[in-house]
Amino acid sequence: MDGNTAIAVFGGGCFWCTEAVFEQLRGVIAVMPGYAGGTVPNPTYRQVGGGKTGHAEVIRVVYDSAQITYDDLLTVFFATHDPTTLNRQGADVGTEYRSVILYANEEQKCEALAFIRELSTSDAPGSRIVTEVNPLTTFYEAEEYHREYYRTNSAAPYCQYVINPKLEKLHKKFRALLKPSGAEPGLKVGDAR
Repeated sequence: MDGNTAIAVFGGGCFWCTEAVFEQLRGVIAVMPGYAGGTVPNPTYRQVGGGKTGHAEVIRVVYDSAQITYDDLLTVFFATHDPTTLNRQGADVGTEYRSVILYANEEQKCEALAFIRELSTSDAPGSRIVTEVNPLTTFYEAEEYHREYYRTNSAAPYCQYVINPKLEKLHKKFRALLKPSGAEPGLKVGDAR
């Protein structure tokens, strides 16, 4: 990695959703779904889904910090999932769907904690942020069939009913952060207006 290339690791529910969102951001070089935050080496999707490995479904974002900041990534992360529901995102329930930030260095840790403090003071009472902030230890890449899931399955009901609304929100609220091409298969930039 060169001087501007950095990584960020986020868990915001199903990694199909977070991958579809983050791969559309300018400055994002690559997004890899995977598992982190658990205790079992080389976990499988089935093991993680069983809730006994301690891992969360996460994405590893490789990005160019000269084009997009970690703060921008945090902003999109918190806006495209519900950080106030413990171990749940919509119908996806279990510790593997928890809201988590796995920081790569102390600077990311401080930024994430400050971001959460700021959100916590601006949120309405009763909507406490439950996002965990933990050090990144080991990231395990997800199985091949989970990679670029939205891109290859955009017509699937899960993509239509769960991922598309997240992408529409992304396109409405964060147009300035999108890659110039602006759209992935299944959603055109103009569809979000």
